Amino acid sequence: MICINLENELSEFLEGYEKLIILGIGNELKFDDGVGPFIISKLNDFKLNSNILLINAFTVPENFTGKIRAENPSHIIIIDACLMGLKAGDVKIVDRKDFVNIGISTHSMSLNYFVKFLNNDNVLFIGIEPENLELIDSDSLGVEVIDYEFNGQLTSNVQKGADYLINVLKEIL
Repeated sequence: MICINLENELSEFLEGYEKLIILGIGNELKFDDGVGPFIISKLNDFKLNSNILLINAFTVPENFTGKIRAENPSHIIIIDACLMGLKAGDVKIVDRKDFVNIGISTHSMSLNYFVKFLNNDNVLFIGIEPENLELIDSDSLGVEVIDYEFNGQLTSNVQKGADYLINVLKEIL
């Protein structure tokens, strides 16, 4: 599982934060696409600081831009399943310059545009590589999701990556 320097990068990113929003994106009815909402639901079980807001944005993060702007967070973390060409369950902080190269299949607004629309310089995107996608070549991303089965569960590898990220966040926050 790739998680190189995740703890250090997250700690560094969150140093001195005043208000943090963690946004989980995905469809929890579609296997691994639901990893963002899954992580938000698990983090809700912990007593986090009152200056941390958890948002399950489902597949429409753009619907929460008003709420995010109203909260005026100093830092934002976005968590989603995305196609990065890694092993299933790998967790990676994605650099902004790479947003155009990753596949986020179930969301109508591009991640790059969404982050620009938030107008916040302190945005960190954490991607988790999904396992259960059937893929074909596509002109824009090199891959295209052609089938998702509905069952509401994460695959084993993605579950391990999600659990790891939850534990890291719990320790840092």
